[in-house]
Amino acid sequence: MKEKLDRILLVDDDDSTNFLHKTILGRLDCANHIDVCQNGKEAIEFLSAKVDGEYPQPNVIFLDINMPIMNGWEFLEAYEKLIPEQKGDLIIAMVTTSTNPADRQKAQDFNFVSTFMNKPMRKDNIRELLKAHFPNLF
Repeated sequence: MKEKLDRILLVDDDDSTNFLHKTILGRLDCANHIDVCQNGKEAIEFLSAKVDGEYPQPNVIFLDINMPIMNGWEFLEAYEKLIPEQKGDLIIAMVTTSTNPADRQKAQDFNFVSTFMNKPMRKDNIRELLKAHFPNLF
């Protein structure tokens, strides 16, 4: 049996994008759980809530920039303030339709953001990211 990540979190307000990305991740069969939050506030609440006495601690967060209520940048600022047990040891990938070079630079200013990807994500982009950070998966 191949090794899998325990949990991936998609943070995006677009239902069709979430459906597509969840389908691609499902086909890669790389995680036991794929959770979806519609905005940064929901994602912070998700990361901060214990389930059966433990925080969810996803291995990867795919984060959109432009969302209502709390956008990706606001999420990253709130994420920095979480306690270590809520953060876990994870990779954050910014996933966006933005072509603004300033967004890519701003993402690099957060040391826990590992990559900046264009939407929609493709199987090869996801596989490349996972191979780089989790070589035992493939």
